[in-house]
Amino acid sequence: MVRNRDVPAAGGQAAHLGDPPQDRPGGAGSATGTLESRRRARSGGLRDPFADLKRLVHAELVRSLGPKLYDADTTQSELEQQVRAALQVAVAATDRPMSGSDRARLTQEIADDILGYGPLEPFLSDPGLTEVMVNGPEDIWVERDGRLTPVEAAFADEAHLRRTIDKIVGKVGRRVDEASPMVDARLPDGSRVNAVIPPLALDGSKITIRKFAPDPYTVDDLVAFGTLSAEAAKLLEACVRGRLNVLVSGGTGAGKTTTLNVLSSFIPHDERIVTIEDAAELRLHQDHVVRLESRPANVEGRGAVTIRDLVRNSLRMRPDRIVVGEIRDAAALDMLQAMNTGHDGSLSTVHANGPRDALSRIETMVMMAGLELPVRAIREQVASAVDVVIQQSRLKDGSRRLTSVTEVSGMEGDVITMQEVFGYDHSAGWDVDGRSLGRLRSTGLRPRFLERLAERNIHVDPMLFVRGGQ
Repeated sequence: MVRNRDVPAAGGQAAHLGDPPQDRPGGAGSATGTLESRRRARSGGLRDPFADLKRLVHAELVRSLGPKLYDADTTQSELEQQVRAALQVAVAATDRPMSGSDRARLTQEIADDILGYGPLEPFLSDPGLTEVMVNGPEDIWVERDGRLTPVEAAFADEAHLRRTIDKIVGKVGRRVDEASPMVDARLPDGSRVNAVIPPLALDGSKITIRKFAPDPYTVDDLVAFGTLSAEAAKLLEACVRGRLNVLVSGGTGAGKTTTLNVLSSFIPHDERIVTIEDAAELRLHQDHVVRLESRPANVEGRGAVTIRDLVRNSLRMRPDRIVVGEIRDAAALDMLQAMNTGHDGSLSTVHANGPRDALSRIETMVMMAGLELPVRAIREQVASAVDVVIQQSRLKDGSRRLTSVTEVSGMEGDVITMQEVFGYDHSAGWDVDGRSLGRLRSTGLRPRFLERLAERNIHVDPMLFVRGGQ
């Protein structure tokens, strides 16, 4: 699960990673000016004085350890001990005068390159960061509390950056080269990685890492952060336990996967759950979870396994629940059919600006299947399959909030009817630091699906729907 920090942004907390752009020289706060100033500093004599030494020690280390670096029988802790012991010998053998702090820094940076991901390693281990973005060898940004900040770290060159990308994607059996210059992968902790290399990336290879935390958020965490209200949390728990089909909608970085993971935690432990994702991100703790991951085509352009293929196959795996990380193509048709043919209680996410837009996108993606179905037939399928749409938004203060819980109530003519049960109240405005004071409140409407929940022995306190909430 993506560890999206839903707490209000506090820009000053990132000071130890790099000053805000407006405080840097050479650009009046612009990203371009910041990057140029950093490049000038390196070319003007402020570059790493140990860069050449690091390359020599790195090469000597690879030569001395050889195959041990890739021995499958060697555990990570054993490898780390061997690397650090060899590093101490290699650094001590150099005749370059160094202080104790310089020697420790040199050793750590080379160890990060061998054992980890080079300049990115400190940021990947920082629990306060939610995203790491590399725009080229010398341009690295991080996100803390929803705010983007440039950092001084840099790769030695494009080749160094490419080696790091290859190390990341190689561990999960993916590849990236001129024939396939884009790739989605994941780190061992589940963090999502996207990489794009030249010729598609014009100014050097790009990496975007959406970090996962070792301890996933719970619903209590999201309530404490203000992402959703306690009343809405109780209703959503009832919806999941009562096997309603729930769709989480929102933009990029809005926290959809975090919310999906929390919703999945409400699924009873005695049910068989099949998860289907492009890159495995969900972290379910139930006893019976089957995880499936799509696969891109090989070098010959064959062997691709799509989300749609996996959804179809999951129907033969006796699932009680199907959880699809994201619907983005013709797999929407198979997902709707699964929801309408006895596999209720399914969960998924979709990119959209609002609940009605989410249903329109599903309709459009069904058309991508090429079956030339009548629009009314598609809408009837959507209205019958989807019970609840949860809208998640990222506000301008960087915080993530649930802004709507909407029931899909049926059809009137050719139009899908919907009613909002909880909506985000913006009337409280913003505080002096630019943080939103709004919250998710009940609209006063009672959803029609309460009767279905009652039939399944799931009872919801009617006081949750008192208009305005507390």
